[in-house]
Amino acid sequence: MEPSTLITERLVLRPHLPADVAEVHAACQDPAIQQWIPVPVPYGVKDAETFVTEVVPRGWREDTEYNFAVRLGADGPLVATLGVHARGAFAHEIGYWSVAEHRGRGHMTEAVTAVTRWAFTEAGCVRLIWRAGIANAASRAVAEKCGFVVEGVQRAGLEHRETLRDCWIGALLPSDLGLPSRLPYLPDPGRDA
Repeated sequence: MEPSTLITERLVLRPHLPADVAEVHAACQDPAIQQWIPVPVPYGVKDAETFVTEVVPRGWREDTEYNFAVRLGADGPLVATLGVHARGAFAHEIGYWSVAEHRGRGHMTEAVTAVTRWAFTEAGCVRLIWRAGIANAASRAVAEKCGFVVEGVQRAGLEHRETLRDCWIGALLPSDLGLPSRLPYLPDPGRDA
């Protein structure tokens, strides 16, 4: 897929560029990111370079993952990174982290809202999965604000630093946003009973 740029009221979301390396490196020094996101620890400049110059372009080129740098305006600071990863023929998974000094301002909710619509309308997604380690309340709050339905707990659902952890799992469907799906969906008739 050709890389996409999304623009919201306050944000510009675009694939990472080599100029982003220093900001990605600085952000990933944050212990909160390292606690929940499977980034290398210690996180070196070379790790940021590999992510920005190899992982991001390869994902877009091979249609396997679509990572966005989330910036406060076109020339503003990096406030987050957000990715959508293919998980088989019928699902994609969303993941994200925020730069510490930009948390609590609604940037992530704004970015996730834009990317979920893009995933359903442009990337062919029919089910978007969100997972986060149990106790990652900030990630869960964003997911719920964006319409994800928390479906439960997956035992040993996440691998983090060679340890399996329980995680919350949720999903968002195109119909949750009033969008058509490329595949029909037949919900369980007893689900709301």
